[in-house]
Amino acid sequence: MTHDDTPTSRLPTYFISHGGGPWPWMKKEMGATYDKLAASLADMPRQIGRKPSAILMVSAHWEAPAFTVQGNPKPPMIYDYGGFPAHTYEVHYDSPGSPELAQRVHSLIAAAGLPVQIDPERGYDHGMFSPMAAIYPQADVPVVQLSLRRGLDPAEHLALGRAIAPLRDENVLIVGSGLSYHNLRNFGPQAHGVSKAFDDWLDEAVVKSDAAGRSAQLLDWASAPAARMAHPREEHLIPLMVAVGAAESEAGERVYHEDAFMGGLVVSSFRFGA
Repeated sequence: MTHDDTPTSRLPTYFISHGGGPWPWMKKEMGATYDKLAASLADMPRQIGRKPSAILMVSAHWEAPAFTVQGNPKPPMIYDYGGFPAHTYEVHYDSPGSPELAQRVHSLIAAAGLPVQIDPERGYDHGMFSPMAAIYPQADVPVVQLSLRRGLDPAEHLALGRAIAPLRDENVLIVGSGLSYHNLRNFGPQAHGVSKAFDDWLDEAVVKSDAAGRSAQLLDWASAPAARMAHPREEHLIPLMVAVGAAESEAGERVYHEDAFMGGLVVSSFRFGA
């Protein structure tokens, strides 16, 4: 696939599996566990073909009553995990925020008639800083986070994606950060079957289906094979709806896949458009 390097070309959107906790800072403890995921994230700049002006990151780890945009020009770190080594509560990913982008995102969402607000204090959660440490390790691209909306309505989040789609023509990369499988009570080799059943459906729905049918299938995701075993609560899947909504008429491609993550989980990431 070729990519147009001119600044006016449209950027793709992504739904990435972001891994567990502060994994980029745990190489000694984790060994090769995250090597394939890290490689896929590190390859995103090559796939995109140029450096975005900024990234809008929709993280599974932020829900709010209205869609909420991070307006902090220098977001602090939010260590929203537990039970990890002490040094992981001191890690930093020091990309700047962008109040200007926050205002632009707010305007687009408001114009679509969706509830939206700006949080001037919000920091970066690990759904952002863990994958970003692999994508842009120099932390030299501004990043603004955007929350999910409580209730996790797939249709609302597809609509959110449609609302922010113009950013793709403004050199802003839209990334949905979640996990294609997220059941922490059933995580490991014993979950191979259910994770594969859901991942097979996901690939069929977002890559092999035509773009017109994709959104309809995602609206009914809970009827998919093993859906509620893969996502007892769907906050780690809903960022996918935003990535799809922002590239709704364009093709999808699986850009990361492994079938023995953590000893047996089947997990994937996807790119849409461009």
